[in-house]
Amino acid sequence: MEDPGSSQSVGPGINQDSPPAVKIGLFRSLFRGRTDVYPVRFQSRKTGKVGYSPACANEWVRGICEKPRIKCADCPSRCFLPVTDEVIRWHLTGQKEAKQELVIGVYPMLQDETCYFLAIDFDRENWQADTTAFLDTCRRFDLPAALERSRSGNGGHVWVFFEQATPAGLARKLGSYLLTETMERRPELGLGSYDRLFPNQDTLPKGVSEI
Repeated sequence: MEDPGSSQSVGPGINQDSPPAVKIGLFRSLFRGRTDVYPVRFQSRKTGKVGYSPACANEWVRGICEKPRIKCADCPSRCFLPVTDEVIRWHLTGQKEAKQELVIGVYPMLQDETCYFLAIDFDRENWQADTTAFLDTCRRFDLPAALERSRSGNGGHVWVFFEQATPAGLARKLGSYLLTETMERRPELGLGSYDRLFPNQDTLPKGVSEI
């Protein structure tokens, strides 16, 4: 995505002055995952722990939601919310109606076990050197990749986007191969900041069709 202070184009005919609908369309064309459900970022007031949970239409609805007595994963009344243009707009502006802060994620693996992108997470010491080396490896293979600084500022995510749905297992093999090639080129340093790949698994658990 483009720097907010830049007027450079980030896509065919798209720049910071493009209509919101066009920007939302670009965002959705890149970060393509499940559209029937999306995760929402939360932070525990007690522990400060940050995590993501599926957006639910019944969350905290009196008489329906029984949190925290019943965990969301065990609740029979869960009603997942779909990804809409409005949800994407809320995410890009950082807040929804009534000025509620909103940050969403994406479930990259579709129910047919394919995906449209691979993300590599680097979030420890030396992440800047490690992501630079990883991007150099991508360039060696003429593989377009984009670096995004993490929300904390202490890490980075490298994104590789696919033109068509790709088996998640194949995408992860690509990521593992690129990591191996990078480490072989700089064995004295390794990749100490590497954390994980997204999708984070090759297949869905047998018999599981929901989150």
